[in-house]
Amino acid sequence: MHEALFYEKQDHAKIVCTLCPHACIIPEGQRGLCGVRENRNGSLYSLVYGQPIAEHVDPIEKKPLFHLLPGSPCYSIGTPGCNLGCRHCQNAEIAHLPRTHEIPQGVERTAETIVDAACDSGCRSIACTYTEPTIYVEYAVEIFKKAAAKKLKTVFVTNGYITPHAIETIAPFLDSANIDLKAFSDDFYRKICNARLQPVLDAIQAYRRCGIWIEITTLIIPGLNDSLDELKQAADFIASVGEDIPWHVSAFYPTYRLTDRPPTPPETLHTARSIGQAAGLRYVYTGNIAGQGGEDTLCHTCGAVLIKRHGYAICDMNLPKGQCPECASPCAGIFE
Repeated sequence: MHEALFYEKQDHAKIVCTLCPHACIIPEGQRGLCGVRENRNGSLYSLVYGQPIAEHVDPIEKKPLFHLLPGSPCYSIGTPGCNLGCRHCQNAEIAHLPRTHEIPQGVERTAETIVDAACDSGCRSIACTYTEPTIYVEYAVEIFKKAAAKKLKTVFVTNGYITPHAIETIAPFLDSANIDLKAFSDDFYRKICNARLQPVLDAIQAYRRCGIWIEITTLIIPGLNDSLDELKQAADFIASVGEDIPWHVSAFYPTYRLTDRPPTPPETLHTARSIGQAAGLRYVYTGNIAGQGGEDTLCHTCGAVLIKRHGYAICDMNLPKGQCPECASPCAGIFE
């Protein structure tokens, strides 16, 4: 139990949570949509503070983050809970259980313990991932504050369903985020994710405005978000925020409650990549189709291969001081 940030008290012991765009109004004794923030005696509490249920060392490329310390290990944690209800959730067993009042209990881990474990593992960053870090933001911020003292980079892997005010508050402690842009359709967000599109677009702009390094991921699902027009709208939006923002277009595989759709053909991803490049994006990557092209980082000026990849593995990196060795153009990202 830890008192939450981002809430306002109302009459009759009700609370409005201001952390995410759902803006849940929570009566006494009840929880918000995420299932892990509860009104107790007129105050809001996080039920998962210090309770990670997943804890692993991953390659940073798995997040996916291709422009943050490439090839380095990343200490990755997640607590139960999520503020979306995606039908294709890959971690539903830990993300959605709190909504049934069955919060899986992890091992109690202080922020200091997490940071020490990251250092002992030789990691160069700490990522809040697997589930949605927004819903355990208090725990994440405490970890990130201590990580900075150890010169570790900090990461959110997020659905982007968070208020701009909350982003501005956590920005001093957050170096990087991979943000899901699940579709460029409000209808998709409402039907598939129990959310809305515009708050995600607002969050992407807020992350960028706050100086946080961001990369965007779109999981392309056949027949739901793969039309050429929608992909172009997504690419144009990302380019309008920043042409140097990497866009990961990844293959879908049937899972959870979305099993009536086939896996994404590689050709669809290559088409999406071409659309992103035509929109002016400098770095567009295919995902979940290792070895089939679209994984390498190329110089946006001369086309030289700067980082060669196969899946999550770095095969070769030629990026001295974050610059192209052929033409000296800088590559956007965090490389030191």
